[in-house]
Amino acid sequence: MSGVPPRTPPVSSDPFDVLVVGGGINGAGVARDLALRGARVALVEKREFGSGTSWASSGMIHGGLRYLQHDPEVTLHSCVDSGHIQRIAPHLIFRIPFLMPIFPDDPLGAEIVEIGLEMYDRYQPFKGGRPHTRLSTAQARRLEPGLSDRIEGAFTLDEWGIDAARLCAANALDAAERGAFVRTHTELVAFLKDDSGRVCGARVRDRVTGDERRIEARETLNATGPWVARVSELAGAPVRLRPGKGIHVVFERRVSNLAVYAKGIDGRDMFTFPHEQNSMAGTTDDDFYGDLDRLEVTPDEVAYVLQAMERSLPGIREHRIAHAIAGVRPTLYGFGSYEDELSRDYAVFDHGERDGVPGFWTLAGGKLAAYRLMAEDATDQLCAALGIDASCRTHETPLPGGEAPVDPAEVSRRFGVGLPAAIRVGFRHGARASQVLAASVAPPRPVCVCEPVLDAELRHAARAEGLRTLEDACLRVRLGIGACQGAGCGARAAATLANTLDWPADRVGAELARFVDARWRAIAPVLAGDHIAALEVHRAAFLGARGFAGAEEF
Repeated sequence: MSGVPPRTPPVSSDPFDVLVVGGGINGAGVARDLALRGARVALVEKREFGSGTSWASSGMIHGGLRYLQHDPEVTLHSCVDSGHIQRIAPHLIFRIPFLMPIFPDDPLGAEIVEIGLEMYDRYQPFKGGRPHTRLSTAQARRLEPGLSDRIEGAFTLDEWGIDAARLCAANALDAAERGAFVRTHTELVAFLKDDSGRVCGARVRDRVTGDERRIEARETLNATGPWVARVSELAGAPVRLRPGKGIHVVFERRVSNLAVYAKGIDGRDMFTFPHEQNSMAGTTDDDFYGDLDRLEVTPDEVAYVLQAMERSLPGIREHRIAHAIAGVRPTLYGFGSYEDELSRDYAVFDHGERDGVPGFWTLAGGKLAAYRLMAEDATDQLCAALGIDASCRTHETPLPGGEAPVDPAEVSRRFGVGLPAAIRVGFRHGARASQVLAASVAPPRPVCVCEPVLDAELRHAARAEGLRTLEDACLRVRLGIGACQGAGCGARAAATLANTLDWPADRVGAELARFVDARWRAIAPVLAGDHIAALEVHRAAFLGARGFAGAEEF
């Protein structure tokens, strides 16, 4: 099988209305909006949906308390769009209560902090949030016993978490189901231009097969996140960003009942928060000048995050760190400001007007929580250029799985799977959970028990969602994200996909090697002490016992 969703039409000789380059949340959001308005759209992503900045985000559709002072419009837009996203993807979201401890040496006292929270309360109704409350030290430590005994009180507020990678995939899949041509692992080679210099599409290469093809389009949108500057240069229409690198440390399991604010040694606000099966801590923000395709997490970055968390949660180092995630924010250019003071606003550039390169557009900046609004703005402008008179419906049309509630207990009974597995399938696929499992010819069995992931879900992702590689399953269904970090599930998952996609033996070995290598690069920066030996034993037991030739290399 090709790995293309069955509803995705082949590339025709007729030009598309729009070619969207970049399958992160912005590109996928625009492709969906265009498809809903009846435009003929193509979406290409050089890796997996959401594999760049979207995956490396904090996975929250939050309002942005820290933007309130300098960018209140960003806070408003994020809160309003958070409410819309909750309505169209209710299965993908979960509430995250926050606790903000107050220390005697904090530069802002409790009274000043509360003024800021009272201002934020005005935005909470837009996103279904709750107003803050003020807690005594005893109340705060009853809620979170791991809090430092140095605090002199705390405040509560709440935000919403979401599976960011799955949100990207859902937008792209919905676009495909509405007629869009959607393709992962397809990279831009060069833009096509006519005799007048107008961009009229692109030449792209399939990174799996090596095949190249021309995709002609009336308009082309650059939605490549931190790669925006590089891609726009290829079109002769430079866009300036100020990329900022951020990392998250991911713990094997929950380390706190609530999300807990912390401060870095330099005063930067950070937090640790429960997220799906794990807990995350971060994020950093540093100007980035390196290779966007080879991000590395350094021991210093991990130490910086842990030092910040330790101030609020002194026992944080007792918890096992599973891996680290790194990404680069496509922040709009600004000079003379610290990284975390830069605007999180966005911009849509019509390069025909701006640079004399007609047919070419760029969507840059922004944040996950306002992706739908950004996509609406960009789509409005593209449709105006195309003469398409149709209004946006992305705020009211459910994403795949958001059409109706799902009953995990009923799914568990009907398909004979454990309730935890049914809950996770329901979370990722919503109302389509039964459809995912019904296609299985045998009772679904766990492939990854950490998350958990069922073999039926993997087969569905390959057959119906265009999953093309084993490594992509990390993002698409969270394979290998849990305690085993892929050692316990990689071989089984590779066999499942090989049977589904007819991979030859050499392809299976190559897929497993890449999967193991990717997980190792995520784990290596956080390994310390006994964790090193434990992981080596674990990997040897699972990979070596199965005769994986590359096990000793990783």
